[in-house]
Amino acid sequence: MSLVQLSAVELRRRIGNKDISPVELLEACIARIEAVNPAVNAICATDYERARAAARAAEAQVLRGEALGPLHGLPLGVKDLQDTAGLLTTSGNVGRRGNVPQQDNALVARLRAAGAIVTAKTNVPDMGAGANTRNPVWGATGNPFNPLLNAGGSSGGSAAALATDMLPLCTGSDTGGSLRIPAALCGVVGLRPSPGVVANDARPLGWSVISVLGPMGRTVADTALMLSASVGRHAMDPLSVSGVCQGWPVREVDLSSLRIGTVEDFGTCAVDPGIRRSFRQRVAALARHTRSCEPLDLSLPDGHRCFDILRAESFVAAFADTYRQDPQSLGPNVRANVEMAHAITLGDRAWAHLEQTRIARRFERAFEHVDLIVAPVTPVSPFPWSELYAERIDGQAMRNYYEWLGLTYLVTLATNPALSLPCGVDEHGMPFGLQLIAPLRADDRLLAMASAIEAAFATEPELRRPRPPEAVLTRAQPALKSLVTHPPLMDGDAGAPRTAHTAV
Repeated sequence: MSLVQLSAVELRRRIGNKDISPVELLEACIARIEAVNPAVNAICATDYERARAAARAAEAQVLRGEALGPLHGLPLGVKDLQDTAGLLTTSGNVGRRGNVPQQDNALVARLRAAGAIVTAKTNVPDMGAGANTRNPVWGATGNPFNPLLNAGGSSGGSAAALATDMLPLCTGSDTGGSLRIPAALCGVVGLRPSPGVVANDARPLGWSVISVLGPMGRTVADTALMLSASVGRHAMDPLSVSGVCQGWPVREVDLSSLRIGTVEDFGTCAVDPGIRRSFRQRVAALARHTRSCEPLDLSLPDGHRCFDILRAESFVAAFADTYRQDPQSLGPNVRANVEMAHAITLGDRAWAHLEQTRIARRFERAFEHVDLIVAPVTPVSPFPWSELYAERIDGQAMRNYYEWLGLTYLVTLATNPALSLPCGVDEHGMPFGLQLIAPLRADDRLLAMASAIEAAFATEPELRRPRPPEAVLTRAQPALKSLVTHPPLMDGDAGAPRTAHTAV
């Protein structure tokens, strides 16, 4: 196994034991990015010069025997929605293609303090709107198993970078499923934590619980390790808390003691028949290891309208001024959300908050009878990235560009922690993910249960985490750049990652 294929946990152990150097690891990651990024376009801006300096400093700390942080020497990819000091942060939007923040956001600052080495930014949809990672600044991100297909979003660049072994850890964020969906479509782990577990000092609506920041990794343990360096109170986030979640080390749980409740569609989501079959196969496999595994009556017919309103509210808070002053600088998805808000009344908002409370209480009542709720993550196998969204599912037309995300955004409304666990491939040979949902603020227990399921499935070839075929990753895909509507940000090959730690 090559260095870049090792888990983040194992890499950190070898760095601490002086078996490998942070410099050696960083150079291996850079070489891997240069070799395979042209096939998937997951990495956008890079910061190799400063990353190399940080790796040399990290190596010196190890040699001096200093105390090391939990992520010491591990290269990190940062989602391009999250500010990185001195490193281009575009959010995939043409109006921000010269934006170089002066400060890290709270999450990035904590990860640096824990020893992570910020190496590159990972691609996103324009302003993070939608679950198809494509924008006019960097182009589209292709799925590592078939670059002509969707990698998911909005953390699609992070998921694809992890799946192809470009980086051991990446950040993400999640409103309607932006951590869970790309993780499922690319075959990695994405965790949506309980609100407040990971502080977000950049959230416009400080008291809103629908948007969270969170970790992504190739395994549950890697994801938990990164979470441990992310948690804690922050003065600029009124929702943030301390002591709710530890993350690492992952606790042990007896899988045979668990009561599992299964949900296929929450009584309201269209799901492709092939996905239902794949889900039922995983449920049958899980039932062999657990105390019980039974269907759960958890129907949420008003959830779609509730999410419409709360999502539109958050987009108005973030983009109303830009929409008034320069609407064409916003992508069609963002504009659609802001325009939707024009028809929403104060009564609608009050109803939505009441309905969200009812949904949260329905989940909590369900957890009186089960330890874990299991559902699909996405209702369809990855579709071509050239299609903006899934317009029809099982013959049913979607009302808008995000209704196909209902399996994840209904869980967002409940605010429970949820994890996407890779479990083999679907009937089309593409990664399949299970959505594991735990009680509110039981993030550590969720990680423990997910780890136990991961270990049980690892013994069965058809259920373990799939790896993309290497032959696919050796072929550059120039079409992924077809959405770029301006000259390249740097003078180099438009298909290669660009070093862009200063404004251009």
